[in-house]
Amino acid sequence: MSILKVNNLSVSFKQYTSGLRQTTHQVISNLNIELVSGEILAVVGASGSGKSLLAHAILGILPLNAETSGQITYDGEVLTSKRQEQLRGKEIALVPQSVSYLNPLMRVGSQVRSSVRKRNAKQAQEEVFQRYHLKKEVGNMYPFQLSGGMARRVLVSTAMVSGASVIIADEPTPGLDKVVIEEALNNFREFADQGCAVMLISHDIESALKIADKVAVFYEGTVLEVAPVEDFEGKGDRLRHPYTQALWRALPQNDFTWIEGSI
Repeated sequence: MSILKVNNLSVSFKQYTSGLRQTTHQVISNLNIELVSGEILAVVGASGSGKSLLAHAILGILPLNAETSGQITYDGEVLTSKRQEQLRGKEIALVPQSVSYLNPLMRVGSQVRSSVRKRNAKQAQEEVFQRYHLKKEVGNMYPFQLSGGMARRVLVSTAMVSGASVIIADEPTPGLDKVVIEEALNNFREFADQGCAVMLISHDIESALKIADKVAVFYEGTVLEVAPVEDFEGKGDRLRHPYTQALWRALPQNDFTWIEGSI
């Protein structure tokens, strides 16, 4: 069952150039996508293609100079700014790309506990820290005392204990060692198997294919193709769009053929 739908989403930014001339920069155009309960949708594409902006548009955390059109619905209801605020961090949780999302003035254990809604907060925080190989004393630390990998594990922990119906993971694994990456990906798969809808934004197609059900390929602010994972095999002959085929064949384990041109 589809729980979140994005219909004809466009996002642009107002900017001022020399002489206070106002220009509008379009970054997402007529984008359509849907998240299904029990499935993982991997969103892949080059840097600057609009992947993170899509996540921010869903959550209602775009900058003030952003203008949007189109419609986003959650559980059949339109996501107004007020409803986005109500659901953010509760029904819809974000694992952000930047560790700066952690509150620098709050101990990380308390930050994780504040996201727990349906069980004992302290117990949930301790269990998830143990799962991600974070020692008990880490809960009493502030973000500046953590390494980059530790901070990312705290961010993943926050989403994992939230009990959200939709999890948006924006590049959740950079800076983590191989064992923790595998565990984090398996936990996203576990959440989907329990009925959660997961959007996994990633540059690492190979890792995403291990757990995803479908893959949405982004280019210049729109979706070129949404393909089942099974189509990403061999030479990619079952992939429909030429850019998707080229992206697949550019991987080292395939033809390792670079894609001409630039965004």
